[in-house]
Amino acid sequence: MRLNDLLLAIAVMCLWGFNFSVIKLGADQINPILLTALRFAMAVFPAIFFIARPQVKLRYLVAYGITFGVGVWGMMTWSITLGISAGMAGLLMQMSLVFSLLLGWLVLKEKISYRKTAGAILAVAGLSVSLTLQDGSVPLMGLILVMAGAISWSLISLIVKLAGTDQIFSFSVWGMLFAPIPLVVLAYISHGSEVFIQLPEQLNGTVWFSILFQAWPTTLLGYWLWNRLIVKYPLSTVAPLTTLVPVFGLIGSVIFYGETISQTKWLACILILSGLLVSQWQNQWLSFRPTTRGTDKAVNEP
Repeated sequence: MRLNDLLLAIAVMCLWGFNFSVIKLGADQINPILLTALRFAMAVFPAIFFIARPQVKLRYLVAYGITFGVGVWGMMTWSITLGISAGMAGLLMQMSLVFSLLLGWLVLKEKISYRKTAGAILAVAGLSVSLTLQDGSVPLMGLILVMAGAISWSLISLIVKLAGTDQIFSFSVWGMLFAPIPLVVLAYISHGSEVFIQLPEQLNGTVWFSILFQAWPTTLLGYWLWNRLIVKYPLSTVAPLTTLVPVFGLIGSVIFYGETISQTKWLACILILSGLLVSQWQNQWLSFRPTTRGTDKAVNEP
């Protein structure tokens, strides 16, 4: 991989990692579900008017939007308001590795290699270590919501695979069209009408920064740049860089919220990231020859 492309990829990982701190910035001031709904509304409009709809069945777009909007980021944002630190949220999201293996085995009848099994065991060990934290950064209810988000993240990959599309960017944008309304309904069911009455007074500059940062740099710009790298280089070359996302997530939480990284957190981090690397390791990662692929196939990220 060329140096300028490597630096660009690291910048995108930094953007996605710091996004967890930006989520907390907004979720501390308005209802987390409404924050997520506004994020996807701003990400979809007006971008959807300039991107052609992918040639897939409508049910896959609907499933993607609900799972990505409500399942992944609705639950993740909600967990942060319940006390999960921004750094631990990004790290624990990597538990999707384990759920992806199980879904692939149960639904797609994929074989689980010894290497992937070892990676999953390391990740589960990291999760177990995080449960011993006594600093309040991983409360039980918040952890449950993060795990729901991680499961949903795994379902996203399954939905894309079943849809059979290689137009991932357009699929993502059109799928997100179906995220805001279910999120608004969930906010009403879980918190009542009061959150809508209070919303106009809560939409200050800080909240708008959180919404727009999540919608445009993180979702649209970051995903577009990631697709460019995926087209230019083999997936096995760029995919390992996603392990930097939780690292930057922890760094962002330390910088902006003063989160203390204890020895227990370091151990959890090392185990989960090691599990991800062991599970996904390929010898081609050491080869940086560019390739020419005409699709926009990509990996889903924050």
